[in-house]
Amino acid sequence: MKRMPKTIEWKNSTVVMIDQRKLPVQERYVVCRDYRSVIRAIKNLVIRGAPAIGVAAAMGVALGALKIRAKGIERFMARFDVMCREMAEARPTAVNLSWAVERMRQVAEKTSHRGLEALKRRLIEEAQSILKEDIAINRAMGRRGQRLLKDGSRVLTHCNAGALATGGYGTALGVVRAAAEAGKRIEVIADETRPFLQGARLTAWEMKASGIPVTVITDNAAGYLMQHGKIDAVIVGADRIAANGDVANKIGTFMVAVLAKTHKIPFYVAAPLSTIDISVKSGNEVPIEQRDRKEVTHVQGKRTVPEGVEAENPAFDITPHRYVSAIMTEKGVIMPPFKAKIRRLFASR
Repeated sequence: MKRMPKTIEWKNSTVVMIDQRKLPVQERYVVCRDYRSVIRAIKNLVIRGAPAIGVAAAMGVALGALKIRAKGIERFMARFDVMCREMAEARPTAVNLSWAVERMRQVAEKTSHRGLEALKRRLIEEAQSILKEDIAINRAMGRRGQRLLKDGSRVLTHCNAGALATGGYGTALGVVRAAAEAGKRIEVIADETRPFLQGARLTAWEMKASGIPVTVITDNAAGYLMQHGKIDAVIVGADRIAANGDVANKIGTFMVAVLAKTHKIPFYVAAPLSTIDISVKSGNEVPIEQRDRKEVTHVQGKRTVPEGVEAENPAFDITPHRYVSAIMTEKGVIMPPFKAKIRRLFASR
């Protein structure tokens, strides 16, 4: 079994992250020495996946605070607030990013009376705590969620919701890992997930490294496999879950959910509570990021679409809650109807 590299870490007052754009061909690392380079890394998909983006944002805020040269606390906080706003705007759909920034902001406010050096140390500690918590949360989610997978299950995944999309271990793939660790025979079917190919490049790479059987399919082959009884369950992650259970996730998730419903295959979502945004009533209120059209018109820098032809590139879509069989969290697995059960999850925190 291959050693899984760290997705992100704080090292010698820098933020180091594996460059997910280069996998699986190269294992290359990006070293961020200021908060703006962290923002660029998030925007350019060096790091991706809602929980991982949250960790990166927290570390970026700590890094930015470390670099602020202000003598008084008022000037420091003024610059700190500007930095936090910039960080929160890096990607609009994944709620973990704004959640992490707000958590760091609250720590700064509560610690401001202790002096600037103590405040900066405390922010670094908090960012590292968010990373450690994320890994522990994913493991807890995996233990709870794996109970829904039977021995011998063939599980379809969309995008990458593994160690690379989190601080470590994974959400959807964390459930798969936990099932394998429990002695169950699990096979992963990873759809390629155009246009960034997170399934073909990242999920397949992670599963191979973990010794879990994996097969890659084209995005438009999922229906065929379901039709022929070759998929037993679908598990995906999430970038934001609304208060009613609607799920924002990588573009194409809705299509997979509709196919699963048609073929009576359970469609599971694995996500930490930090991904549930109870301030958003439904998926209609979730902003959908629109990315560069060249991600659609070009593959590895080569044009595949005729000149002058337009392209659309929404990064995410919304899966209405009626297509979701269960939501797996670190606090437990909930089944439909979701609204009241989501409220109870937050009340028990």
